Amino acid sequence: MESRHDTLPIWWRLVRFGFRLLYNEMAWTYDLVSWVVSLGAWRCWGRAALKHIPSEGAILELAHGTGNLQLDLHAAGRPVIGFDLSAAMGRITWRKLVQHGYRPRLVRGRAQTLPFRSGAFSTVISTFPTDFIVAPETLHEIHRVLQPGGRLVIVPTALFTGGGVFAKLLDLLYRITGQRGDQPQPAWDVAAMFAPYGFSAQMVQETCPRSRVTVIVAEKRG
Repeated sequence: MESRHDTLPIWWRLVRFGFRLLYNEMAWTYDLVSWVVSLGAWRCWGRAALKHIPSEGAILELAHGTGNLQLDLHAAGRPVIGFDLSAAMGRITWRKLVQHGYRPRLVRGRAQTLPFRSGAFSTVISTFPTDFIVAPETLHEIHRVLQPGGRLVIVPTALFTGGGVFAKLLDLLYRITGQRGDQPQPAWDVAAMFAPYGFSAQMVQETCPRSRVTVIVAEKRG
């Protein structure tokens, strides 16, 4: 019996394999790769999400990666748990937090089955996640663990606004690897996308050096 993975074109299998390496065996290169492909704006891109989180309450970060946003949230004194499927990312984040004097609160698992009580968080945040973030099972779980009126904040993509051959090359690379659509701005109807899962959603734009960041802000309806 042919699996869904077997029906993917060879190119997309290679792209997925490359991302799997980056998130696992090659996770130690993630910060450098992110800095290069963002022309140094990666931290600004991630921090764009912080402008949209409530000022109080516990935070769950899905797909915490190498822990940079964890550092920002700990530095702000926010109660935060990091959640990621990659053991390699967990080890990197653990070391990074300990080196900065913070007590890591990290959990490994799949976002489709979150091991937290209902209504445990005021915010769920995720920056540059893969497509797991909009899977029905994930959105149902996020809705469950959020408090009424709680907020899901996602940074799905960024767009270079400055000129330069390198920026244009990177933009083309994002399109080739499926991380950006053919339109300058994502042509998503986020209100319709998130409504079936109990959210009121909107898409906003934030500005970073030579780039513009897309942020999806979805509130759990009471």
